[in-house]
Amino acid sequence: MDTSRPGPVRRWARAQPADVIDVFVYTVVLNLAVEYVPAVISEGFTLSLLTAVLLKVALELVLRAKGWVVGRYHAARTPGGKVVAGLGLWGVAVGSKLVVLKLVDLVFGDRVSLGGFIPVTLLVVALLLARGAVRRLLEPLPLTPPT
Repeated sequence: MDTSRPGPVRRWARAQPADVIDVFVYTVVLNLAVEYVPAVISEGFTLSLLTAVLLKVALELVLRAKGWVVGRYHAARTPGGKVVAGLGLWGVAVGSKLVVLKLVDLVFGDRVSLGGFIPVTLLVVALLLARGAVRRLLEPLPLTPPT
């Protein structure tokens, strides 16, 4: 059996360096939101770190669901299929924010609050933008041959 490429179960069982960096980025963004957005509350750094881990897992699942729905959209052959896939994409976009709010409430109760729908939407956008910026920053530069 080939064990050189881990399967999906193995992938989730062990964090990759990019996952750890994402959690650190999410922790920084979340703590900035706690400091500057009154609706976002966390009782301490440990809770912020644990919230960042929860957000990392939730956002990875959301990005996978979004990718699947986008794949369905591109595979749709009829206008009706495109509309259904578009509605599915809208459902993932809206539903994911509600799921994140509910998850945070279930896991942390009153000790952590991400505000309502608008603050959590802005927070998720900020998290994904920061994650993308840090990943681009840490990409190795392409080597160009001397001319």
